[in-house]
Amino acid sequence: MIDGTCKRDSVTQRASFFTVMVQLSANSCISLHTAESTDLDVFDGTHTLQVLSVKPVESHAATAVDRYRIIIADGIHFVQAMLATQLNHLVSEDKVKKYTIVNITKMTCNYVQEKRLLIILGLDVIQQSDVKIGEPTPLAPAPNKSASASTTPAAPAPAASSSSRPPPAQAAAPSKAPRPAPPPPTTSNHGSIYPIEGLSPYQNTWTIKARVTQKSDLKTYSNHRGDGKLFNITLMDDTGEIRATAFNEVAGELYDRIQEGKVYYLSRARVNFAKKQFSHLNNEYELGLDKNTLCTDLTNAPSIKYNFTPLNGLEGLNKDSTCDVLAIVQTAGELATITSKQQGREISKRELTLVDQSKFQVRMTLWGKQAEQFNSEGSVIAFKNVKVGDFGGRSLSFFSSSNMSINPPDLEAAQILRGWFDDKGKQEEFQAYQSTGGGGGGGPFEREKLKSIAEVKAAEVDETKPTSHSIKATLLFIKHDNMWYPSCQTSTCNKKVTDAGDGWICDVCKKKFPKPEYRYIMSMACADHSEQAWLQGFNEVGTVIFGGKTATELEAMKEEGADAFTAFVQEHTCETFNFVLRAKKDDYNGQTRVRYGISKILPIDYREEMKSMRDQLLGPWGQTAI
Repeated sequence: MIDGTCKRDSVTQRASFFTVMVQLSANSCISLHTAESTDLDVFDGTHTLQVLSVKPVESHAATAVDRYRIIIADGIHFVQAMLATQLNHLVSEDKVKKYTIVNITKMTCNYVQEKRLLIILGLDVIQQSDVKIGEPTPLAPAPNKSASASTTPAAPAPAASSSSRPPPAQAAAPSKAPRPAPPPPTTSNHGSIYPIEGLSPYQNTWTIKARVTQKSDLKTYSNHRGDGKLFNITLMDDTGEIRATAFNEVAGELYDRIQEGKVYYLSRARVNFAKKQFSHLNNEYELGLDKNTLCTDLTNAPSIKYNFTPLNGLEGLNKDSTCDVLAIVQTAGELATITSKQQGREISKRELTLVDQSKFQVRMTLWGKQAEQFNSEGSVIAFKNVKVGDFGGRSLSFFSSSNMSINPPDLEAAQILRGWFDDKGKQEEFQAYQSTGGGGGGGPFEREKLKSIAEVKAAEVDETKPTSHSIKATLLFIKHDNMWYPSCQTSTCNKKVTDAGDGWICDVCKKKFPKPEYRYIMSMACADHSEQAWLQGFNEVGTVIFGGKTATELEAMKEEGADAFTAFVQEHTCETFNFVLRAKKDDYNGQTRVRYGISKILPIDYREEMKSMRDQLLGPWGQTAI
């Protein structure tokens, strides 16, 4: 039942036959639509409203940041707003959708190309509904600043019903009506203060107040224009994050003035579209710094906001995505160096083993100065914006826009983790991610989406991330050469070790072992009724194919006699398996090709196969065939 009555102070409607009575905030839409952006009583107040629509907004082609336009109503009127990107998870988790009733706790008003834009910064979901409350109508464009000073506020709208219409004063304005002039969002002795979420290339005058959560080294570069230097920082306020970069003279001027962890007013920087190859922040814009932009202010500093993913939840994240984790550093490896093929120079690195209450452990790689300065083994660390990799099943990497807070004193979750680890966590057995062929993360085997090899080869491959496929195929041939490699015996490392004469040394762990543990690295030809394909698999794949025998056991068998080894391998061909494949593009000798890695390999379960065939015969396919 829908009650269409309204009062001046509240609108009472029934959201659904089975739900409790809900009171929407009457006249909130008028207040939000007409208030100046300095009116904090309106934008920081609580408004109980209903969501009428949630639609994605097409982003700039160079970005992959999702933006959502949301229509909210108070039972009488409705207005449009943008959802801040830090609230996107509410849409993806299906918590905010059509007819959801919410408490909006924080908003801001911005102007882009003289167009008024409401941005929702904070909201709480009250309940879900399946019906619209009232018959809300649109509002006319808000009057400009000068006009609003000489007119009285509009009277409250009449009761909404199926036959009611807005009064003439609220009729739609002509399309050529002048746009309102952009007033400042908030004011201070530093001028207009804008939220990071509200920045765009179409604004000329703005100031943000933000904390520097990450500062890179001062780097040098050389290109066709000559030599130069640069550094970048990550800025954060209550609404989001943005990357800023300074070059050459500006970089030299600002590098020592900008300190990581401090708060600054920043203005006169250029707002550009973000170059996503250099930044993984959830912002479609970035800043180019000017040497006259900064003024330190340590009051009302925004704190870092986290959205922690437990370590056992990393498998559900895509490779190269970013996340926040809170973990104990169980072990810290020795400082090592590698030579970057891309940059042609040595880079420092250090491997950490992280654990948490989920009883999982994962490897975290630190680079550069973070690796060189790290000495916090056994500490609780909150990692912000670290990169997810698929080596060894799942791994993490600390890169330029990442941030870490060691033993954060104001984070309750960190204190809980510390207490758990000191009490019983030290005695726990932790599960490590395992590489399942092509690196893991390929998802489950989906029999209902089974494809032929020909269909897999014909499918489009995403340029940015692997594509997952489920197939059933028969193993025809395994390349005997280089079927395994000598690996480090540290459970979280598995890197290749080298023979030093008096033992085997791992270049990463700097540990020496009397003998290595061998791990499979396989290339095999598989086929089904449609076509043949070459598949790549790692250690667990080989263990399944050879009936549980490890690569170390096969190495010993090969040493004892090549004929017996060859016969054993041949015995395990011509067997059929279910596979989950990860199709990924890569470059080889200047040519682009698609590689098919095995994420999962499953022996055939004949009971399941027969059940699937029975379901096919009894389903539409079987009835059509008859």
